[in-house]
Amino acid sequence: MPQVLEFKLPDLGEGLTEAEIVRWLVEVGDVVAVDQPVVEVETAKAMVEVPCPYGGVVTARFGEEGTELPVGSPLLTVAVGAAAAPQAAPADAESSGNVLVGYGTGAAVARRRRIRPDAAAGVAGAAGSVAVAEAAASVAVESDGPGPVISPLVRRLARENGLDLRVLKGSGPDGLILRSDVEGAIRGAAAVPAPVPAAASAAVGERVPLRGMRGAVADKLSRSRNEIPDATCWVDADATELMAARTSMNQAGGPPVSVIALLARICTAALARFPELNSTVDMASREIVRLPGVNLGFAAQTERGLVVPVVRDAHARNVDELSAEFARLTESARKGSLTPAELTGGTFTLNNYGVFGVDGSTPIINHPEAAMLGVGRIVPKPWVHEGELAVRKVVQLSLTFDHRVCDGGTAGGFLRYVADCVERPTVLLRTL
Repeated sequence: MPQVLEFKLPDLGEGLTEAEIVRWLVEVGDVVAVDQPVVEVETAKAMVEVPCPYGGVVTARFGEEGTELPVGSPLLTVAVGAAAAPQAAPADAESSGNVLVGYGTGAAVARRRRIRPDAAAGVAGAAGSVAVAEAAASVAVESDGPGPVISPLVRRLARENGLDLRVLKGSGPDGLILRSDVEGAIRGAAAVPAPVPAAASAAVGERVPLRGMRGAVADKLSRSRNEIPDATCWVDADATELMAARTSMNQAGGPPVSVIALLARICTAALARFPELNSTVDMASREIVRLPGVNLGFAAQTERGLVVPVVRDAHARNVDELSAEFARLTESARKGSLTPAELTGGTFTLNNYGVFGVDGSTPIINHPEAAMLGVGRIVPKPWVHEGELAVRKVVQLSLTFDHRVCDGGTAGGFLRYVADCVERPTVLLRTL
């Protein structure tokens, strides 16, 4: 008789605690191989195909498409063994050890819970599948005393806000309490809202859940505003020479050089002069932690929303290398194929909101970084050049900075150096 093994949503790494089922890649009754992708999920960071570490026959799936599940909740059950899948090895050996290649750890495999063979009787039939599903769900939810909770984040969030979990009805499998349930209760809304009468629904309007990427953005921006005492300074700069330099570089042949790559090179040179802005604040130890290298994030708008890919070791890259990396990450962002590692670990962010046709903005710092440089559109404007009124290509630059890491003099010096490099790109030669 085959053994039925339960596969839970694995630890996706990078502090992610939940994911939304976007698309199932297998059906109940399908035969799956070891490490075959079985479901596509959306985390707060990226779209990820999750491979199953077992080979055998899918006996149950948990969660419909669009359902949000916490890490550790069951995804599916697989019947393994010679009777279930002729190509499979014995149950103990039929696991790759790689729950999700490139994410988390393999420890989740060692923690797997097996369902008793007698609970899997009749697995080939519909009734047997239901029994297996119910058994898998019952062993997957760890009781937290007052209510079923898996995620440590959910328990901490409830504790920090003085919320009694016993009063909540979870919206997850078997009443599992999700983060959205706790956040809804904190906001004063019912965890499971009662149906709204038709007459009242028009007055209420549409409710859009803050989850997935939109929820992650909301959490991060709220945390930035709550924790960081930020300030913003800005300056207009004549970018005529910078644009001319770019044209000359591109006419010389080779891969095209992007404007954002030139701005990134200027940023890394400025951060070398003003390292206070390439840092983070550790309030627990009351220390400013200056970082040894620049991992440069940049804002990219996609169909799924705003993402911030990170160019690793930007300080060690020349303009051509920066252009290539920006192009690669932007294309991955548009396809939705960025990995969590490519979306985290930034130390400073460059936000080119000029692509939206606007001149200025006051950026919100990408927590836990200390600063963000915003760049508006580059447009012809009247400008006094060499004592005469002329039409020049002008850009507005804005710097939002954490006032804990430095004062206005440092922030102003950084921004002025950036503006000087934009106006006279030869200034960069002094730093090469």
